[in-house]
Amino acid sequence: MSTQADHGHELIPRPEPTPDALRAALTVVAPGRLDEMQAMKDDAFAKAVEWQSLSPVQSWVLIWAKEIEIARRPDLSTRYAQAKSNLEHEDPDIAHEALRELSAILDEALKAVRE
Repeated sequence: MSTQADHGHELIPRPEPTPDALRAALTVVAPGRLDEMQAMKDDAFAKAVEWQSLSPVQSWVLIWAKEIEIARRPDLSTRYAQAKSNLEHEDPDIAHEALRELSAILDEALKAVRE
């Protein structure tokens, strides 16, 4: 597990960006998503072989590092859930703000895992 900036309460430390570490972290913060993670991993590895490129595997690692960053930080996961719930709000201003907030959360999580 790596060091990271203090974001308040965190459920677990940020995992290293390796398949085993990401899987172990997901087991703690969102075990219901393990099948989704495995399916995406299988697809990424198949594409890597087909394309003769590691880019699908690198993308998979980044996607799941970001997803785990959100799940392991209650501040982000709460904001994420609220923004998602407002995406289809009948008030277009609320829906637009939800989309802006969702984008900001994803950017924050991605920046954190790239530290």
